[in-house]
Amino acid sequence: MPTHPPAAEIARSLAENVEAVCRRYLSNGHRSGRYWCVGDVHNTQGASLYVRLTGPTSGKGARGKWQDAATGEHGDLLDMIRLQRGGGWREALEEARAMLRLPLPPEPERSRPLPPARNTTESARRLLRHGRPLGGTAVASYLRSRGLEHAVGLPALRFHPRCLYRASRKHPGPDTWHPALLAAVTDLSGGVTAVGRTWLAADGRGKAELPKPRRVLGNLFGHGVRFPGTASDLLVAGEGVETVLSIHRLMPAVPHVAALSAGHLGALILPPGLRHLYIARDADEAGERGAAILRRRAEAAGILVTALDPREDDFNRDLCHLGPRDLARHLAPQLDPNDAVAHLRFEEAAA
Repeated sequence: MPTHPPAAEIARSLAENVEAVCRRYLSNGHRSGRYWCVGDVHNTQGASLYVRLTGPTSGKGARGKWQDAATGEHGDLLDMIRLQRGGGWREALEEARAMLRLPLPPEPERSRPLPPARNTTESARRLLRHGRPLGGTAVASYLRSRGLEHAVGLPALRFHPRCLYRASRKHPGPDTWHPALLAAVTDLSGGVTAVGRTWLAADGRGKAELPKPRRVLGNLFGHGVRFPGTASDLLVAGEGVETVLSIHRLMPAVPHVAALSAGHLGALILPPGLRHLYIARDADEAGERGAAILRRRAEAAGILVTALDPREDDFNRDLCHLGPRDLARHLAPQLDPNDAVAHLRFEEAAA
């Protein structure tokens, strides 16, 4: 009777050919640096699932490992094949064996080899150390233009006068340098895991004219940009920094966290002792999906959840168009009455 290699050995063989596996099973995705990005394990277009293309063959940061920021799912390439095919482990193993016996498509030639893998979390921390206070900078001008002048003194935000923007394979071009808003992404203990970068126009009156003026460096999964408050059993969670800061302006005593994307909102790690979670969702399909995933996870942990809905696309657009007083009036009936009385600052809205 023929013997077959065990599942762990097949998973390692798949990982050794990770880019070829991705091109076969996740063909609607694309390579972005050291990752293959796609919508989900079912090969949907998008970028919330990412597969490591480099790294060791096992252990932390191993190649072939994937995570879906929208659902929290993760695994190796054998898990991906099983989920995509919708069968059991036997079917997945047979599919993987058949795939590995086939001639693998050649990888495209690159003009230069990939550099060695680096610790992106340490790179994020190093970038933050180069950041400066916001006063009198392009970031301060940008925040004022968005109705967020109160955020100039918040420690999670920094200014970089000349932050490198690298062109991508999807959007080729020369590397450029622009002023940038740096937002520190931290875990529950306050340790920096990543940095969000928003490249700005020179005068700070808008974002830089780039294909993708927002990017994250480091480990974002489960973490966020935090704006602390004194109400330890409450939390407001949302996607973008500007969205979260718009509510923070009116409820400064409540802790807030920005997950930086709809997918990562669904994967946010919640603090212990949380009683009531307010989810400030964006009014689009991705925002509703991320908020729904976070709601299910929070309610399963026994946390009361309330959705905060903007009047327009998001709360920063509301702040800019309605003004702080009318935004406070829009928020008030969505809050628990006790929280509205204790924490919603109409005097701040009038300022």
